Amino acid sequence: MIETLLVVQILLTIAIVISILLQKSSSIGLGAYSGSNDSMFGAKGPAGFLSKATFTLSLLFVLNTLAMGYLYNQENDSSVADTINTATSVPTADHNKSTK
Repeated sequence: MIETLLVVQILLTIAIVISILLQKSSSIGLGAYSGSNDSMFGAKGPAGFLSKATFTLSLLFVLNTLAMGYLYNQENDSSVADTINTATSVPTADHNKSTK
Protein backbone atom coordinates (compact mmCIF):
# COMPACT_ATOMS: atom_id res chain seq x y z
CA MET A 1 0.00 0.00 0.00
CA ILE A 2 2.84 2.37 0.82
CA GLU A 3 4.39 1.73 -2.60
CA THR A 4 1.15 2.80 -4.28
CA LEU A 5 0.97 5.95 -2.17
CA LEU A 6 4.59 6.70 -3.02
CA VAL A 7 3.81 6.52 -6.74
CA VAL A 8 0.81 8.80 -6.19
CA GLN A 9 3.07 11.17 -4.22
CA ILE A 10 5.53 11.40 -7.12
CA LEU A 11 2.73 12.02 -9.63
CA LEU A 12 1.22 14.72 -7.39
CA THR A 13 4.61 16.39 -7.09
CA ILE A 14 5.02 16.51 -10.86
CA ALA A 15 1.47 17.84 -11.31
CA ILE A 16 2.00 20.58 -8.70
CA VAL A 17 5.23 21.70 -10.33
CA ILE A 18 3.56 21.85 -13.75
CA SER A 19 0.54 23.77 -12.44
CA ILE A 20 2.78 26.30 -10.67
CA LEU A 21 4.95 26.82 -13.73
CA LEU A 22 1.93 27.40 -15.97
CA GLN A 23 0.53 30.16 -13.76
CA LYS A 24 0.97 33.74 -14.81
CA SER A 25 3.50 35.60 -12.73
CA SER A 26 4.56 39.24 -12.61
CA SER A 27 7.25 38.50 -15.18
CA ILE A 28 4.86 36.27 -17.17
CA GLY A 29 7.22 33.24 -17.09
CA LEU A 30 5.80 30.07 -18.58
CA GLY A 31 2.25 31.38 -18.16
CA ALA A 32 2.55 32.98 -21.58
CA TYR A 33 2.37 29.54 -23.18
CA SER A 34 -0.89 28.54 -21.51
CA GLY A 35 -3.14 29.91 -24.23
CA SER A 36 -5.23 32.99 -24.89
CA ASN A 37 -7.98 34.54 -22.82
CA ASP A 38 -10.60 33.16 -25.18
CA SER A 39 -9.93 29.63 -24.05
CA MET A 40 -12.30 27.17 -22.47
CA PHE A 41 -11.33 28.35 -18.96
CA GLY A 42 -13.44 31.52 -19.14
CA ALA A 43 -12.97 35.26 -19.55
CA LYS A 44 -10.18 35.48 -16.98
CA GLY A 45 -8.20 32.83 -18.79
CA PRO A 46 -6.59 29.88 -17.03
CA ALA A 47 -5.55 31.89 -13.95
CA GLY A 48 -8.58 30.93 -11.84
CA PHE A 49 -8.55 27.33 -12.98
CA LEU A 50 -4.82 26.89 -12.39
CA SER A 51 -4.94 28.42 -8.92
CA LYS A 52 -7.82 26.11 -7.94
CA ALA A 53 -6.02 23.13 -9.45
CA THR A 54 -2.83 24.01 -7.57
CA PHE A 55 -4.74 24.32 -4.31
CA THR A 56 -6.49 20.98 -4.88
CA LEU A 57 -3.27 19.21 -5.82
CA SER A 58 -1.44 20.62 -2.81
CA LEU A 59 -4.27 19.52 -0.49
CA LEU A 60 -4.10 16.02 -1.97
CA PHE A 61 -0.32 16.08 -1.54
CA VAL A 62 -0.61 16.90 2.17
CA LEU A 63 -3.31 14.27 2.76
CA ASN A 64 -1.26 11.66 0.90
CA THR A 65 1.81 12.54 2.98
CA LEU A 66 -0.15 12.13 6.21
CA ALA A 67 -1.58 8.80 5.03
CA MET A 68 1.89 7.53 4.11
CA GLY A 69 3.28 8.53 7.49
CA TYR A 70 0.41 6.88 9.35
CA LEU A 71 0.61 3.62 7.39
CA TYR A 72 4.40 3.49 7.69
CA ASN A 73 4.22 3.87 11.47
CA GLN A 74 1.55 1.15 11.70
CA GLU A 75 3.69 -1.33 9.76
CA ASN A 76 6.93 -0.63 11.62
CA ASP A 77 6.38 -1.08 15.34
CA SER A 78 10.02 -1.23 16.39
CA SER A 79 12.70 1.38 16.20
CA VAL A 80 16.16 0.96 14.74
CA ALA A 81 17.52 1.48 18.24
CA ASP A 82 15.60 -1.60 19.41
CA THR A 83 17.60 -3.82 17.05
CA ILE A 84 21.00 -2.71 18.33
CA ASN A 85 22.60 -5.16 20.71
CA THR A 86 24.50 -2.95 23.13
CA ALA A 87 26.47 -5.84 24.62
CA THR A 88 28.26 -6.61 21.35
CA SER A 89 28.44 -3.17 19.80
CA VAL A 90 30.21 -1.36 22.66
CA PRO A 91 33.73 -2.61 23.38
CA THR A 92 34.58 -2.98 27.02
CA ALA A 93 38.01 -2.31 28.49
CA ASP A 94 39.55 -4.94 30.73
CA HIS A 95 40.61 -3.04 33.84
CA ASN A 96 41.83 -6.11 35.73
CA LYS A 97 45.04 -6.42 33.75
CA SER A 98 47.95 -4.52 35.08
CA THR A 99 50.69 -3.29 32.83
CA LYS A 100 54.30 -3.82 33.94
